[in-house]
Amino acid sequence: MIYLGADHAGFELKEEIKKYLQKNGFEVEDMGAFALNPDDDYPDFVRPAAEAVALRWTQGKDDTLGIVLGGSGQGEAIAANKINGIRAVVYYGGPIDIVKLSRQHNNANILALGARFLSKNEALEAVKVWLETPFEGGRHERRLKKIEDLEA
Repeated sequence: MIYLGADHAGFELKEEIKKYLQKNGFEVEDMGAFALNPDDDYPDFVRPAAEAVALRWTQGKDDTLGIVLGGSGQGEAIAANKINGIRAVVYYGGPIDIVKLSRQHNNANILALGARFLSKNEALEAVKVWLETPFEGGRHERRLKKIEDLEA
């Protein structure tokens, strides 16, 4: 399951990502926005997406992920990271290895995309790489446990 959430700045790119995910056989739940509204606020869509991901992870469904979008992705990641169990990372361009490492080393469960800095193709490539990259485990598990301890 992939949960999506975006404000007005990320709305159009979210719709493209949703089509891509559905076309490629992913189960998707869109948490909004459902229409382009320049006055909406990203926490209203990021929070339900992040809470849904966190809940499913507590149920052992760690194949559940989230993708949230806004202008830069920064505020979206900050909002998502307020939810216990969420490890949201930002991508708004640059080396695609950053996206890979967020899964390999950090087991990130939410990808925040900066829609004002990415083309549709760049965003879809980032999503593809992020979804295809597994968590390595090993020494990284110890580090993630320390992050979980910070939440307690």
